[in-house]
Amino acid sequence: MALRAGFTFVKLNSLRQATRNGGTSEFPGAKAPYVNEIKFLNENSYDPIPIYRVMDSNGRIIDNREEPNIDKESLINIYRNMIQLNQMDKILYESQRQGRISFYMTNYGEEGIHMGSAAALSPRDLVFAQYREVGVLLHRAITVSELVNQCYGNCEDPGKGRQMPVHYGSKQHNIVTISSPLATQLPQAVGAAYALKRMPNNDRCVICYFGEGAASEGDAHAAFNFAATLDCPIILMCRNNGYAISTPSSEQYRGDGIAARGPAFGLHTIRVDGTDTLAVYRAVASARDLAISNKPVLIEAMSYRVGHHSTSDDSSAYRSVEEIQKWAKDESPVQKLRIYLEGKGYWDAEAETQCVKEARDSVVRAMQDAEKKKLPHWKEMLEDVYYDMPPKLQKQMKQMEKHLEKYQEHYPLNKYLNE
Repeated sequence: MALRAGFTFVKLNSLRQATRNGGTSEFPGAKAPYVNEIKFLNENSYDPIPIYRVMDSNGRIIDNREEPNIDKESLINIYRNMIQLNQMDKILYESQRQGRISFYMTNYGEEGIHMGSAAALSPRDLVFAQYREVGVLLHRAITVSELVNQCYGNCEDPGKGRQMPVHYGSKQHNIVTISSPLATQLPQAVGAAYALKRMPNNDRCVICYFGEGAASEGDAHAAFNFAATLDCPIILMCRNNGYAISTPSSEQYRGDGIAARGPAFGLHTIRVDGTDTLAVYRAVASARDLAISNKPVLIEAMSYRVGHHSTSDDSSAYRSVEEIQKWAKDESPVQKLRIYLEGKGYWDAEAETQCVKEARDSVVRAMQDAEKKKLPHWKEMLEDVYYDMPPKLQKQMKQMEKHLEKYQEHYPLNKYLNE
C-alpha cells in the first residue's frame, strides 16, 4: 500500500518492487512477492493515511493551489445553509424537550461534511443518508417547512407520519428515505450504483453517508466488497465523528480508522478534515470524477460530534464538558468558513446578525404552521404497501372502522384528516 501526502487517493499497488528472493506469486487469489522470513503485519506496520485539508484551524488557506474555485454566491449559500441548519437544530431540539415532537438529532460539528459534499455533487446524483446529513437536504433546496412537517408527522409529511422524526426523503430531490437500522443503506446504495452503471451513457453517481459506528456492521463490509468488485459509480462517505452513540472510536476498531479498509477492498480512498468545508468539497468533487468513471471511492471525513447523539442521549455520562468545548471552539466548521468568507470580503457582522434572525424566524414560522396542520388519516397506516390491498388488511380496516365508530369519544379524531 502506498501512502502519499497531499491530495491523492490511496489504492493498492501491484507490489512490483524487488524482493529478497526475487519473483512474484501467480496464485489466483493474490499477486504478491515472495519472502523468506516470517513477518506478521499489524495496525502499526503502515504509516497512518494522512488527512487532507485546505484550511488551517483559523480558516486560513494553507496552499493557494488547493483552494477550490467556488463563486461568491455559492460560498454564501453554503454558509447560509450552515446557519439555517444550526437554528433548526437549536429550535427543534428544544421543541422535543417541550414534548412537541417525539425525537430529534442535531448536526453540530459536522456541518462542513454536509455542505462541502452536497456542493460538489450534481443534483441528479442519488443520496443515501444515515440520519445526520440534513444539511445535504437544505443544499438541495428542500424547504425548512418540508423538514419540520416531517418531524411533526402531519398531513403534509411525505411519509404520512409513519416514520420517526429526522427520517427525511425526497424522490424529487434524489434523496432516498432514511431508515433507522444502521448500515442497511450501504448495500442498497451499492445496488443502486450498479443499476446506474448498467444504464447507457450514465453520468450520475451515488453517495452513501454512514458513521464510523455503522462501519462495524456486516452490511458495510459487504457493501465495500460489492462496490469494488462490481466497479460501481459510488462514493462511500464515512463521517467519523468519534462516537457511536456512547462508544468512542478507540473502542470500535484497532486499525487506522475506516479509511484503511478501503485499499484492502480495492477502493480508491482518501481521508479528509471534515471540519474543513473546502477540503470536503475538493475531495468529493474529485471522488465524483472517479465514481462516474466506475471507480468506487471511500472517503473518511474526520470530525467531532459536538451535540448529544440524539434527544435520547446524555453525552455528559461518557465524555467531559471540556472535551466538547475544545472541539466546538477550536475546530468549528461554521467558524472556519465564516473567517474564510470575511477574509474575502464576502461576509461581516451585520450579515451574520441578519442571517441568524432570518433563519430562526423561518424555523419558528414553520413550526407554528406544522402544529396547526391535521395529522394524516388513520387509514394511511394500512395503505401504500400493496397496490391491491389483500383481504387480511381489508378485514383489519373494517374492524378499525367499527371500533372507532363505537368508541369515537375515546379518540381525538378531530386532529386527523377525515377524508
